[in-house]
Amino acid sequence: MAYEFELKAKLDNHEAVKDLLFRLGEYYQSYKRLDTYWIKDEKTPLIRLRRESGDNAAGTPYQSNTISFKRKEISGCMEVNHEQEFTVSNADCFEDMLVCLGLNIANNNEKHGWAWIIPDCEDRYSPIIAEISLVAGLGWFLELEIITATCSEETAEESRKRLYSLLELLNIPLSHIETRPYTVLLSKLTKGE
Repeated sequence: MAYEFELKAKLDNHEAVKDLLFRLGEYYQSYKRLDTYWIKDEKTPLIRLRRESGDNAAGTPYQSNTISFKRKEISGCMEVNHEQEFTVSNADCFEDMLVCLGLNIANNNEKHGWAWIIPDCEDRYSPIIAEISLVAGLGWFLELEIITATCSEETAEESRKRLYSLLELLNIPLSHIETRPYTVLLSKLTKGE
C-alpha cells in the first residue's frame, strides 16, 4: 500500500521551472501519457488506465500500461491519496473487460512532459517526484508528489512543508496551486464554464 501526497500548480513559465529542476534534481524521463478514466456509477472510484511511452534519462525508450485507482482526499491545498496500482500487458483487453463489467469512459486526459527526482538533503524522507506537463486543453502544470508507506499526521505535515518549500525554490506562488483534478478541469472546459 502506498500513500501519495501531491499538489499541482499552473505554470506561467515552464522553461524557467524546467531549468531550475535540472539544477535541483536528477532528470528521470520524458513521457507521453494517455489516461482513460472508467467509472460504473458515482459511488465507485474512478479506474484509470494510463498508456505511457517515452525515454528514460539514458535515452532508452519505454512503454507501459498502468491501472490505478485512488481514494482521494484534499487536505488544505494538498491531495492525499491512497493509491493501488498495477501494470497490464494488453491495455485493449483490459478495456474490453471493463466494458463487460459495465464500466463506461468518464474522461480522457493527454499530457506530455519531463520528470525529475528531488532527493531529501538529509536522506531522511522519500524523494519528491517533480513533473512538468503540458496537459491537452489546459496548459502547463508542475506536479509534485511524495510517496510514503504511512499516512500519519506527522508524515502529512512534513510532506506539505517539503512540497511548499520546493514551490518556493521554483519561484511558484502558492496562489498557482490547483486543487481540482484534471478530470474536473477538462469537464468544465468541455461544458464551456
